[in-house]
Amino acid sequence: MNGRRIQPLRGIAPEHLPRTLRILLENALRHGTASDVLRDWMPGVAGELEVHPSRVFLHDTNGVPVLVDLAAMRDAMVAQGKDPALVDPVIPAELVVDHSVIADVFGRPDAMQLNVALEYERNAERFRFLRWGQQTFRQLKVVPPGAGIMHQINLEHLARVVEERDGWLFPDLCLGTDSHTTMVNGLGVLGWGIGGIEAEAAMLGQSVSMVLPKVVGVRLTGALPVGTTATDLVLTITETLRAHGVVGKLVEFGGPALAELPVPDRATIANMSPEFGSTAAYFPIDQRTLDYLLFTGRAPEKVALVEEYAREQGLWHEPSVELLYDEYVDVDLGSVVPSIAGPRRPQQRTSLADSRATVETELPAGPRTTQTPGHGAVVVAAITSCTNTSNPAVMVAAGLLARNAVEHGLASKPWVKTTLSPGSRVVMDYLGAAGLTPYLEKLGFHLAGFGCMTCIGASGGLIDEVGKAVREQDLTVAAVLSGNRNFEGRIQPDVRLNYLASPPLVIAYALAGRMDIDLLTEPIGVDDSGQPIYLADLWPSPADIDDVIGRTLKPELFNTVYDDVFGGDERWRRLDAPAGETFAWGDSTYLQRPPYFDQPPGSSPLTGARALVRLGDSVTTDHISPAGAIPPDSVAGRYLQGLGVTQLNTYASRRGNHLVMMRGAFGNVRLRNQLAQGIEGPVTPGPDGVLTSIFDAAEAYRAAGVPMVVVAGKEYGTGSSRDWAAKGPALLGVRAVLAQSFERIHRSNLVGLGILPLEFLPGEGDDLTGAEPIDISLGADGFATASAAGKSYRLKIRLDTPREAEYYRHGGVLPYVLRRLTIAGSGK
Repeated sequence: MNGRRIQPLRGIAPEHLPRTLRILLENALRHGTASDVLRDWMPGVAGELEVHPSRVFLHDTNGVPVLVDLAAMRDAMVAQGKDPALVDPVIPAELVVDHSVIADVFGRPDAMQLNVALEYERNAERFRFLRWGQQTFRQLKVVPPGAGIMHQINLEHLARVVEERDGWLFPDLCLGTDSHTTMVNGLGVLGWGIGGIEAEAAMLGQSVSMVLPKVVGVRLTGALPVGTTATDLVLTITETLRAHGVVGKLVEFGGPALAELPVPDRATIANMSPEFGSTAAYFPIDQRTLDYLLFTGRAPEKVALVEEYAREQGLWHEPSVELLYDEYVDVDLGSVVPSIAGPRRPQQRTSLADSRATVETELPAGPRTTQTPGHGAVVVAAITSCTNTSNPAVMVAAGLLARNAVEHGLASKPWVKTTLSPGSRVVMDYLGAAGLTPYLEKLGFHLAGFGCMTCIGASGGLIDEVGKAVREQDLTVAAVLSGNRNFEGRIQPDVRLNYLASPPLVIAYALAGRMDIDLLTEPIGVDDSGQPIYLADLWPSPADIDDVIGRTLKPELFNTVYDDVFGGDERWRRLDAPAGETFAWGDSTYLQRPPYFDQPPGSSPLTGARALVRLGDSVTTDHISPAGAIPPDSVAGRYLQGLGVTQLNTYASRRGNHLVMMRGAFGNVRLRNQLAQGIEGPVTPGPDGVLTSIFDAAEAYRAAGVPMVVVAGKEYGTGSSRDWAAKGPALLGVRAVLAQSFERIHRSNLVGLGILPLEFLPGEGDDLTGAEPIDISLGADGFATASAAGKSYRLKIRLDTPREAEYYRHGGVLPYVLRRLTIAGSGK
């Protein structure tokens, strides 16, 4: 291909091989790893893979601990008399600062400026550290604060689709420390989320070890009905695929409806891959892909190269080519109806027609919302997250609905905190060009910042008097957001019910001010003459949406926004970043050298182990390691205040300080620990049987020399790819997790930190209360035996590959990689 080398797949890959596996086969062939399982693949084949990503993708709250660990690894090299520069990424890594800005200020024209000022004030130490990393690590690039959300930036600008490097052409295989890295699957890029520990190893040249996933073919048919959105489609797909069971599998989309599905709709679906549990949610390369690449400012010659490579390697979507899959699912777009999802899981979809009845089941007896907030009040309405703000169709629909509402004399209810936080500056440019921004602002949806914000729980406090009423009256209130997750305690600590919805529906609920409303049959408000106004009166037509997009969304918007995306504003450039090959640790409450290289792996027998917590099904990484605001009365909050800290900030911002984060482990205020005698929150019995904080109980068990485990149900560790959900328990002293099943990324993170994942055999484990001592013995056959209260359980040792077993033997990934780097530095 014009003098460039490729690893040919024709004649090697079976014609029926799914496209995701073709990419993995190319990767295996080019790196000389075992590929027989892919060369001879047929449905049902099992095997192991070693994957070498072409690049690693990070954000600041996961990226800071990654760089902290690399800095600590450099210190360890110096301590052994080796060159610290040996610890340096060998593949490109890109980090986007998008998780630090908080929606403290809202509903006013200067909200973004004030929130950004607060972001720099709170996070100056972290930002200086990131600048040190950017200057020190040769292949690390940083997108400074205020540019947007990592996945939208990846989609609109960073993604290569086909990579050119050292004379080779190969697929852009992107692995990231955020589970929603899968969003780029909508552009024909294979990528998925990995733990921060795996990311560090990959940056330093290690492959990512995995079991060959099953591949699920999803056949899309029909067309979306008028009045539905891509959000409704993705909520339907999430419900469908969760019910089918795609955890840990690769999902490939195809079918006759694919050709009419634009890339932003594909990206919306691919973004939600972690919500339905798959490893990736891949859309093949076709003409829609090329059109999007050109439209977003990619060079025409690069786009032509993408087409040529995809056609040559069998990655181009040919509808006539029949591929084989392990499993099949059909989704009829014509069956999609307006929907919301909640109140606690993304897969809890309910049609808008049934939403009132569903909400009613969540509301206790007591005051309802009328002229003041009561049970069921909407207190947060947030147009947020790259999931939906990357899609011009739903964003323009929101702007047009806002215009129609204002022209009918409607307003958001005064108790609703309204925010707008898009994932790209392009969004505000086309909304502004369309003249829709003033209408959004009239309803309180002023720009609060370019970042994840409410979607990750950086939603700030409620309106003061509203928050006070919620706490004093113990009101069950709701948040409505256009995000991807709605786990308990994630969005805002005072809000028990959280619903996912399209951006126009977010505005509709802000106008209504309550969740216990049937938006299809009840008035959403009254106009100036007292006439009832219904949602149907406000909903824009497809023709109106298309007209606005056609007039305002131009390629030059992307060229302007991304012209200097790594440069940052004046505040970023003024940061006084330290210099040097090693980092100068100080007394920072944000950055501390972690102890991972100071402690030997746990090798003592797991005899007389005690369950630190006993948890149920679908425990999320938000439960294990919360990301939101640090409560003043929490163990972490009291620790920081004891150091004189007044701005506690969020757990996410403190991930560079293990002394804070280990105190926040299992710190979610909605944690349901079955050992806690019915008390919600981070408490558990200590060795004396008295309820205390989980941190203090762990300290007491460690002081007594008692090994600790966690006992849980199904889908342990669902949600974010948060490495601190493994780091926190590891630092508390947890040695093993006994669960009925694990989410993919979290299981890998546990292994990476030296915690042993043990999985009950099907149908077992419900009766293990965790209240009695547990004796665990490991067999040579890949199984373990746990004995407690006179009963024994057989569990599978979830070290799924030989590489994982090696990691566990060394006490985790980082000690393993350090040992290899040390040997390399010795010339052995």
